[in-house]
Amino acid sequence: MKNKIDLLKKEFKKFDIDGYVIPKNDEFFSSFDKNYRLQNITKFSGSAGIAIITKTKNYLFVDGRYTLQAKLQSGKTFKIVDITRSLPKNILKKIRLGIDPKLFTNKNLDLLFGNKIKMISIKENLIDKIFRKKTFRLNPFYSLDQKFTGESTTSKINKIVQFLNKKKLDYILITAPENVAWILNIRGHDHPNSPLPNSYLLIDRKRNKFLISEKSKIKNLINKKTIKKSEFCELNHFETLIKNLKKGKINIDQKTCSLMIEEIINNHHQIKKLEDPIYFLKSIKNKIEIDLMKKAHIEDGLALTRFIYWIKNTSKKLDEVDAVNILEKFRKKSKNYLYPSFDTIAGAGSNGAIIHYRAEKKKCKKINKNDIFLFDSGGQYKYGTTDVTRTICFNKPSKKIKDIFTRVLKGHIAVYLSNLKKENTGQQIDKRARKYLKDINLDYAHGTGHGVGFFLNVHEGPQSISKYNKIKLIEGMILSNEPGYYKENSFGIRIENLVHITSENEKLSFKNLTFAPIDTDLINFDFLNKEEENYLFKYHLEIYALYSKFLKPKERKWLAGLI
Repeated sequence: MKNKIDLLKKEFKKFDIDGYVIPKNDEFFSSFDKNYRLQNITKFSGSAGIAIITKTKNYLFVDGRYTLQAKLQSGKTFKIVDITRSLPKNILKKIRLGIDPKLFTNKNLDLLFGNKIKMISIKENLIDKIFRKKTFRLNPFYSLDQKFTGESTTSKINKIVQFLNKKKLDYILITAPENVAWILNIRGHDHPNSPLPNSYLLIDRKRNKFLISEKSKIKNLINKKTIKKSEFCELNHFETLIKNLKKGKINIDQKTCSLMIEEIINNHHQIKKLEDPIYFLKSIKNKIEIDLMKKAHIEDGLALTRFIYWIKNTSKKLDEVDAVNILEKFRKKSKNYLYPSFDTIAGAGSNGAIIHYRAEKKKCKKINKNDIFLFDSGGQYKYGTTDVTRTICFNKPSKKIKDIFTRVLKGHIAVYLSNLKKENTGQQIDKRARKYLKDINLDYAHGTGHGVGFFLNVHEGPQSISKYNKIKLIEGMILSNEPGYYKENSFGIRIENLVHITSENEKLSFKNLTFAPIDTDLINFDFLNKEEENYLFKYHLEIYALYSKFLKPKERKWLAGLI
């Protein structure tokens, strides 16, 4: 790695820069970069981070989820900085930094670097130059039938046109592939864990649209009449398309419109920077989407239930990677299962304290029966997206472990029981999740919950359950409910379900989508109140009702014992 860093530094003189910035994201601002630029230069494999390599020092900025992981993977060569505590602009002064303008937005640069650090756009990506950019097969996009999406593309475009008219805009450029997927009812193969179609979409007030992508990806859409040939523009002809439009106001989204794209538009049109309304529209799932998500979670929960029984009772010696592979086999028993919705986190003992740990065969731990074991996993199904975390034990846990697990569980239940008429923002609900840990001066360094897409990204906004999110929670939204606690070099605990917001019985409340057993061997029942005991009883009873007919006698007996 050091040799590669030295090669990068040799480029500094050519471009008159003092350093170079490498983000995790790709050109479409996805957390997956098929060229693995950040990982190649730092060895850090987490899903969020940014490296700055200067003439004299190397920095890797990550958030609280990844500080332990970053220290283990990159700490010998990079100074690890918690970005929630210190931004690059707080550390670096009077310096010229090179960037790839396809990988940054103006908003992102302003947040990270302010106006006192000189940013130099370099069209050739210097990491690609060192590691030689790979070529990839471009798999075509595909359409989803309205019976799976619950709403036509025409209806969705009408909502965007209403937005344009209300804001007195002529065009909107949609640069987030997840939002292109939603409005056109299409999916793709451009992410290993999410059916994203890497593309842009331009819509005008007259309902005209232009899909901007590689030509080889759109043949299925033309065959299915999702788009016409005249509605397609190749990526390398994007500037010509923009130049030939009638002059007007074009809205861009500051989170996903790159410096390069913004500059092209700014040369020919007036720019407005309002948040893409699709983020909010997409967050409210219709009945068909909710029903399909329920179906996917039932199939997923059955796999989880069988896996939990198996791993708690097997006599086989396993390591973390073995557990990941066996869980995948249980999921594959469903004919509707496609692939993981993210890389499975499987941490035994001290590795459970690494919030987004990823086990590797050569470095992973054996699962010791005296350890507790945290596994966070999910699947993409036809049609739905799942995400669930369970923490389990194999032998009798210590009183300390049980007490902390029970406090995490109480926070998890408190979120579920929230009165959404009184507490209707993630910020308010987050306090409920942390209360029982904070009573003994403990906490966790991540949000309590994130939005989840319908057969799309496992993380989506604008809603979340966190210390800072003030988006109003409304019917149809899906979120995760995942409080936890992590003791460095010792253990990790997290309990995660996905929930949807419903107004059944005229009461706005959370309802579980996830149905997978919670390990009662880790619970201190003396610490639960009657309402919490009742929740747990009903939850396991519902799991039994859903799955008992599919289980073998020993599995069924074990599950009944949890009720």
